[in-house]
Amino acid sequence: MKQTKIFYAIVRNFFKILLMIYNRCSSKLLCKLNPDEKYIVACNHASNLDPLIVGCFFPRRLRYLAKEELFEGWFLGTCIRALGAVPVSRQSNNSAAGALKGFMKLYQEGNDVLIFPEGGRTLDGKLQPLEAGVALIAAHEHAPILPAFIHGSFKAMPPGSAFVKPTKLRVTFGEPLRFSDEVYRSKEGRKIIMDSLNEAMRKLEAGER
Repeated sequence: MKQTKIFYAIVRNFFKILLMIYNRCSSKLLCKLNPDEKYIVACNHASNLDPLIVGCFFPRRLRYLAKEELFEGWFLGTCIRALGAVPVSRQSNNSAAGALKGFMKLYQEGNDVLIFPEGGRTLDGKLQPLEAGVALIAAHEHAPILPAFIHGSFKAMPPGSAFVKPTKLRVTFGEPLRFSDEVYRSKEGRKIIMDSLNEAMRKLEAGER
């Protein structure tokens, strides 16, 4: 366990420094995290860089699902595993039920989890309509959602690109969204959760608090 934590710290700091130097990456946390809470971090998705950026700049270790193909290379697989990635087969990842079950398992094990509620990478750099899976997880686990937004990753490494451009990056973590038990349990609750998350992420996209 101790060796795992040390390796995680080494990998995280290495990529964090690299991103800060090469991409002038900065981060802002608009709230104080409650040490007694575990969060669902919901972030926009414009690039393969996104999990690395969030994983390096979020104050705590995140767990998230990643395509098993990314683990085929020893170096990349070792690094993203250290940063919290959990391999998932393409078949399981394409199954909504399988993905939801995987995220819930990670959360139930006491982890902060990262999810990209757009369901895939944007093709124009703009925030796409959000899918309801994040609301299902939050409602099932009565979990707070922490909205996040990355600016610059689409230009730095858009879908299909094999190289990272030295574009300036910025990631902002917003205020946690918490809901009452009544909202979590009600049929209308998922819409309330999704509307709140969509509004929060749109504000972060526009640079608002």
